[in-house]
Amino acid sequence: MPTPHEAETQHTGPEEADQPPSMSSLDVASPADPRNPCCLCWCCCCSCSWNEGRRRAWRASRETKLQPLPSCEACAPPSLEEVRSWAQSFDKLMHSPAGRNIFREFLRTEYSEENMLFWLACEELKAEANQHVVDEKARLIYEDYVSILSPKEVSLDSRVREGINKRMQEPSAHTFDEAQLQIYTLMHRDSYPRFLGSPAYRALLLQGPTPPSSEA
Repeated sequence: MPTPHEAETQHTGPEEADQPPSMSSLDVASPADPRNPCCLCWCCCCSCSWNEGRRRAWRASRETKLQPLPSCEACAPPSLEEVRSWAQSFDKLMHSPAGRNIFREFLRTEYSEENMLFWLACEELKAEANQHVVDEKARLIYEDYVSILSPKEVSLDSRVREGINKRMQEPSAHTFDEAQLQIYTLMHRDSYPRFLGSPAYRALLLQGPTPPSSEA
């Protein structure tokens, strides 16, 4: 029979392993814990079945950052003049559907395609007038691009994240405006210069279609 001292020092079992980063202690709480708001918590800290599923998805996607993603926007091939205009400013590139497609393919090679997808999702949200649809789209954007458990999480600073968490209590078409601007600036300063120097863009300059002649 163990002594009282031995009984007190017996190990009660291994601690839970393989947790995603930055998870709070509430992640290992019992689902019956009345403190958990069960899916009303936008910061992904509750331990309801919804978040258990998110954690499983996080583990499954650790080794492949991006899963297969939706197809690119439908658009006509760009003219050589349009391709050249993309080097004039990042705004010209982002205002061109063909430019966004080609830039998005470049971002995929750098494993940062989620930046463009997040920007496009925010543009779609801002064009929505139906509040019920706004609520649903805002929730999906949060889950896909803001949640720390998502393999498509974009890089946002803590101040912007805190603002989003507050606004998610009553989502609007402009819930992610500040975050969208931050990601736009990131793409402009970081990825855009490399895109202009990439083989893909140089090939477009050499092989781009020539505008049709106006001669009879």
